[in-house]
Amino acid sequence: MLTQEHLQAAAPHALARVERPDLGERDEGKVRDIYLAGDRRILITTDRVSAFDRVLGLIPYKGQVLNQLSAWWFGHLGDLVKTHMIATPDPNVMITREAKPLPVEVVVRGFITGSTSTSLWTLYSEGVEAPYGLELPPGLTKNARLPSPVITPTTKAERGEHDERLTCAEVLERELVAPELWAEVQRTALALFARGQEVAARAGLLLVDTKYEFGLIDGELALIDEVHTPDSSRYWVADGYEEATREGRAPEHFDKEFLRLWFGARGYKGEGERPEMPVEFVAQVAGRYIAAYERLTGLEFEPGEQPAAERIARLPREVFEV
Repeated sequence: MLTQEHLQAAAPHALARVERPDLGERDEGKVRDIYLAGDRRILITTDRVSAFDRVLGLIPYKGQVLNQLSAWWFGHLGDLVKTHMIATPDPNVMITREAKPLPVEVVVRGFITGSTSTSLWTLYSEGVEAPYGLELPPGLTKNARLPSPVITPTTKAERGEHDERLTCAEVLERELVAPELWAEVQRTALALFARGQEVAARAGLLLVDTKYEFGLIDGELALIDEVHTPDSSRYWVADGYEEATREGRAPEHFDKEFLRLWFGARGYKGEGERPEMPVEFVAQVAGRYIAAYERLTGLEFEPGEQPAAERIARLPREVFEV
């Protein structure tokens, strides 16, 4: 585990963006720079961190954690679903197959939690009947384990827009996904979540909920984007979960919620003046991301050479032509 001193020293070298016009057309996401090269996508995962639909700053090594952890998961999920990964020529870079994304994203939830207006817990606690079309038992308390994992679909929002919550019935009624394909998506998502829970349990963590994005490659269902990372999933520390829920407090987080809670405690939830993250806190967040990687994979995190932007800029064009 890298020391807090090391992480603080690395903060000024965090990867904000990469310019490689020789790689093809560039598209900038919240936390990635994406280059379109024929039937390949070159994903460069930056250290930008987002929450509340805003980019909030930079966390050193975050991009490497997301990229390497996703690559590790893709290698451990191939028996359940095809993935878009081809190669990872650099700690921050993944080359993937071009896929046609489905217009629906799938969130699988094993616990009832959350604090946003569209969270399952918020809707349930406000008395919304059958949130996301789910028939939930009465008397659930916040952060309680659900009787079995549930699927809550959302639209894949256009940039700058919020996801629209859906029911499984609406996915079919609006013909967003064909019935047979939607059934396959649901089966696959639940199988992926079960695998994720098994790995998390061995790491002393609870996989609380996670978002999956699927697409089609040559007409076949494929898992795309990132998977089971601290950005796409919520992880709690298993030890102490029961005590925390009895006392009505949140379990310890090993995911992006750690960041959201810090901002929320300072009155920021996406609007108004954003507080700057002190370097000590930046290092703490980086440590959480790295610890999640190490606990889940059982591997020691070995950061690539810094600064990453210069390293990626020096990669020869040939490494992207796999």
